[in-house]
Amino acid sequence: MASKAKKSAKKSTAKKTAKKTTKKRVGRKRAAHKKTAKKSSRKKARKAPEKDPRGGLTAAGRRAFAKKDGSHLKPGVMKKASEMTPSDMRRKGSWAVRFYGRKKLPPLVDANGKPTRHALSAHAWGEPVPRTVAAARKIAAEGERLLERYRRTKKRA
Repeated sequence: MASKAKKSAKKSTAKKTAKKTTKKRVGRKRAAHKKTAKKSSRKKARKAPEKDPRGGLTAAGRRAFAKKDGSHLKPGVMKKASEMTPSDMRRKGSWAVRFYGRKKLPPLVDANGKPTRHALSAHAWGEPVPRTVAAARKIAAEGERLLERYRRTKKRA
């Protein structure tokens, strides 16, 4: 009888140890999961980029300027000329003339042939990114036309 009691005792301890090891494994997996969850939440907490890689500022960049300088920057006007309000015409026209109507333009492409931030700003306003001075002057001429159209609408009112 003693041998039967020993066998049953061994079985019960074997079951207990088996359960403990599985619990430990599960516990480890959960702990590992918690660590990865913390890492992913860190990624979400990263600061949003302030400069759009395609040109102009992101919404976060405009907020940062507002916080730093107290300025109120608006995104560029990307509407078609037929859909623009007079204030849109004035904003986009003055931007185009100010940026691309200068006598001496800053570089439009860098040494590697990639467009500079100055050239990329055209994308933020819905214009093609100029690679040559002639393309930049074309944007400036469009800006002049928008400003003239704005002046005509202002005279009517």
